[in-house]
Amino acid sequence: MRFLGAGAKWVAAWRRDPVLLAPAVLTVAIGLVAVLTPPQLPFTRLLVVAPALAASLWRVRGTLLLGGVCALAVLAYAVLENDNDSMFTAGAIAAVALAAAYASHLRTQRERTLSEVEAVANTTQEVLLRPVARRVAHLEIATLYLAAAPHAKVGGDFYAAADTRFGLRLLLGDVRGKGLPAVGVAAALLGSFHEVAYEARDLGEVAERLDTSMGRYCRSRAGSGTEEFATAILVEIPHEGRHLSFLNCGHPPALLFHEGVPRSLDPRTASPPINLAEILGPTYTVERVPFGPGDTLLLYTDGVTETRAPGGAFFPLERWAGRVPAGSMPQELLRRLHRALLGQSRGNLDDDIACLAVRYGEPSIPA
Repeated sequence: MRFLGAGAKWVAAWRRDPVLLAPAVLTVAIGLVAVLTPPQLPFTRLLVVAPALAASLWRVRGTLLLGGVCALAVLAYAVLENDNDSMFTAGAIAAVALAAAYASHLRTQRERTLSEVEAVANTTQEVLLRPVARRVAHLEIATLYLAAAPHAKVGGDFYAAADTRFGLRLLLGDVRGKGLPAVGVAAALLGSFHEVAYEARDLGEVAERLDTSMGRYCRSRAGSGTEEFATAILVEIPHEGRHLSFLNCGHPPALLFHEGVPRSLDPRTASPPINLAEILGPTYTVERVPFGPGDTLLLYTDGVTETRAPGGAFFPLERWAGRVPAGSMPQELLRRLHRALLGQSRGNLDDDIACLAVRYGEPSIPA
């Protein structure tokens, strides 16, 4: 029964990924060529390739089984034909099969380790970048996160949302630098935001508290201080009314789509990046703009505008935004942006990217 169960698992795996059949197909092909060609052409020597290939695709048992079948088949032929060369070939196949089985064992261990690391990375992303509700009252929300490091789940860009008594409060930002230090700073800022967003009277107070938290975190690390900073944009959309407030702390300006026409929300007065208030002055300017039914707000990090084409040209965000169909849902808007960025960079995105889109939809009807 255990053998039948293992066989069923193999069949299921082969159906999901036909490439896994390659070692068996190669074995059958070489065997047929060896049978159909004269004995003077020793095609059986090529059978050593089969277990070597199996080591990169199969587990240890499958690799040993394939190598054993090949070695025994050649050995049987050698005994029947009294062919010493074929006996040597059978021995070579057996030796390669053992080496391939060991290689398969090492590969399996590495795959298991990578799987555990990926699970930790997924958990880390869920803890740091908490899932954002798709809808809050009349607001429809979508997010996009792309880490620059291969196989990474989190980086120095971050976003967060909090449904508070003041309305929906949003944070999107970018920590100076990359790697684990940037992730640590982002974690400190996100933790602070998820606490402060529910208490602070306005966005200026939220920014002040974020600045204090980041400064405290950076001073607790050896060799850190005001060298670390983060650009960020804070947004508050009240539950009632048709407007939004925003505070831009040295971050790329948000885009506001009104009747399908994008407009850059450039701040009239600059506010200091997070953790630079002590140097530049703690003056935070909150601005207010209309935001009504059908309008969409797009927040993004500089990884979007700094995405380069092979020739060096930057991604023309505002020109691209002008071609987005009016009334696009947030998720569709971010899907289009993702495809455009991949097309611009030819699939080679080399910076963290975080985006958050919010659309003023129709009020939800209570059940």
